[in-house]
Amino acid sequence: MGMMIDGQWHSNEPVSSTQSDTFQRAQSAFRDWITADGGPGPEGQAAQPAQANRYHLYVSLACPWAHRTLIMRELKGLQKLISVSVVNPIMDNQGWTFEPADGVVPDPVMDAQFLHQLYAKADPQFTGRVTVPVLWDKQRGTIINNESAEIMRIFNSAFDTLGARSLDMAPAELLGEIDQINAHVYDTVNNGVYKAGFARSQAAYDTAVHALFDSLDGLEARLSQQRYLVGTQLTEADWRLFTTLIRFDPVYVGHFKCNLRRLIDYPNLWNYMLELYQMPGVASTFNLDHIKIHYYRSHHQLNPSGIVPAGPVLDLNGPHGRGHLPVQPGPLHIGLQ
Repeated sequence: MGMMIDGQWHSNEPVSSTQSDTFQRAQSAFRDWITADGGPGPEGQAAQPAQANRYHLYVSLACPWAHRTLIMRELKGLQKLISVSVVNPIMDNQGWTFEPADGVVPDPVMDAQFLHQLYAKADPQFTGRVTVPVLWDKQRGTIINNESAEIMRIFNSAFDTLGARSLDMAPAELLGEIDQINAHVYDTVNNGVYKAGFARSQAAYDTAVHALFDSLDGLEARLSQQRYLVGTQLTEADWRLFTTLIRFDPVYVGHFKCNLRRLIDYPNLWNYMLELYQMPGVASTFNLDHIKIHYYRSHHQLNPSGIVPAGPVLDLNGPHGRGHLPVQPGPLHIGLQ
C-alpha cells in the first residue's frame, strides 16, 4: 500500500523478515490537540487554540476511521468552522490522491495531488503510513492530529465557545465506561474485520474472525436490553461502532471473509445501526459507492480483478423499532421514531 521513508514516498513498502501473520495497525504519528484556549490537552498534550476557519479536515468517505470524525463534525455543527477535503476512493501507487471523481473535494490548503505531500510538508523526515483522517493547522502549516479517536474528542469540546452545537458525546461521568467499551470494540470489531481480512495464515484468520463474531454476539445481547452502548445516552462509543457496522454487509462479509453471519442477521445490531444512520445529518456523511470502490479496487491482493459487486441493496431508511427502549432525550432525537 506504500509508505513514506525519511520524507520520501515509496509505493512498495519494505517487507520485514519478522512480519507477523496477524495484521498490525500502525500507530498514529501526530498527536497534538486543540483546546478552547490553547491550554494543554487532556493528558498534557501540546495544544493550539480553537479558532474558526483555522483548521482543515482531510477524510476518505470510504474509511471508517475518517468517517467517525466526519460524523462528529456534522453532529457538533462544525461545518462553518472546520473545512473539509475528500480524497479519491481508490488508493493507487501514490496512496490517497485527490484525482477528480464524484465526491472528491480537492485540497485548498496547498493544492496537493497526493496526501503524502501534506505529510512531507508537516515533517520532511516522516517515516510511516500516510493515513486519513488528517486534521491540519492552516496557520502553522502542519498536521495537528491524525488519530481519529482523538480528533473526535477534539471536535466534541474544543469549539463549543465558537458556536458548536451543545452536545456532549463523552461526558465525564461516563468516560470510564466509554473508554472500556471503545477498547473492546476497537480490538475485536473495528480492527477485528481488518485482522480477519488481512490475515496471512489460516490460524490468524480463524482467531480474528471468531473473536469478531463473539464480540458481535455480545453486542447483540447488550443492545437487546438497552438503547445505546452505555445505556440510555448516545455517546462517541456508538459512533465508533457504527462506522464498522454500516460497512459490514457491503464489504466486510465478502471482501474480508467475515461471513459467519451478516449484520442483518443480528436484529438488534441492524436496527441500532439504522437508528444511528437516521440521526440528523448522518446520512450526508455516508457514501456507499466510495466504500465499495475503495475496498474492491484498492486491495489488489484480496481482489485482483478489481470487480466491484453489485450488491447488497441496503434499506437504511426503514423503521428501526427501537423506540420502546429508554433514551435520554437530546437534540439528535427530535423528530425521530
